[in-house]
Amino acid sequence: MTKIVDHLKASDETLFSFEILPPIKGHGIQKLFNQVEPLMEFRPKFIDVTYHREEYVYKKKQNGLLEKVSLRKRPGTVGICAALMNKFQVDPVPHLICGGFSKEETESALMDCHFLGIDNVLALRGDAIKSEQRFVPTEGGHAYASELVKQISDMNKGQYLYQEDEGAESTNFCTGVAGYPEKHFEAPNFNTDLKHLKRKVDLGAEFIVTQMFFDNDKFFDFVDRCRAADIHVPIIPGLKPLTTLRQLSILPSIFFIDLPDELVQAVEACKTNEDVRKVGIEWSINQCKELKKRNVPCLHFYSMGKSDNIKTIASEIF
Repeated sequence: MTKIVDHLKASDETLFSFEILPPIKGHGIQKLFNQVEPLMEFRPKFIDVTYHREEYVYKKKQNGLLEKVSLRKRPGTVGICAALMNKFQVDPVPHLICGGFSKEETESALMDCHFLGIDNVLALRGDAIKSEQRFVPTEGGHAYASELVKQISDMNKGQYLYQEDEGAESTNFCTGVAGYPEKHFEAPNFNTDLKHLKRKVDLGAEFIVTQMFFDNDKFFDFVDRCRAADIHVPIIPGLKPLTTLRQLSILPSIFFIDLPDELVQAVEACKTNEDVRKVGIEWSINQCKELKKRNVPCLHFYSMGKSDNIKTIASEIF
């Protein structure tokens, strides 16, 4: 398969890509295929597949005590990537996260990707579990995405954990990382956030995908800040059209982003979620037109399990 950076270098035009969620445990993959199929007409070069860390539930034992049990509500990221390759002949980009994984489990996941011919990954720290106020590293796992990037880079050099064979085969991963046009909420300031981002690039990250944003000026400023900080890898803008009135409060609280006054006022004037959906689509189309005019390498959409609004937007842009 082809590396993301090679896709970007080979194209003179802005590319199209999107992110999908694995089905909830117990559900089949056909529903996911039905979401992906309508977007294939826009020739995405790659599709991201998210990885979700464990959650904890308490089950009552026969003696009346509670037992803490770990479960994953959306498993199957690597399997879904293989299915996408087989059905759509598209490059999948599995997310790899620090939370919930030991270094050994991470190496095993990377080896599975390597065996399947999956050459692109997105390295993320991941979020805290719901019962914790802040991220706590898994015992034997990574605390930062930069450590995860280094493990991937080491494997690209033929260096594995507890290595005994000096002739081990090198992997060939193209690693992406996350960027935050409005600053990561845990960083004390923008300069500190950019130092962390540059460290990930210095350790081997080859492209950046941003957190969603609704003000293009914040993205353009972020790119300028990155270039001034000697970060010169491709930066792909991440986009999410608004679909419901409730997202006015949910998105800022979950993703720590600001929504422009003009957008908020337009959404607040809507009487139904269908009206909100139309406003969200129009806003995103205007965002995309400006971004494409500025020659961004790719427009990357966060689908959140829905593709109809993205198809409407893409039809106006591509």
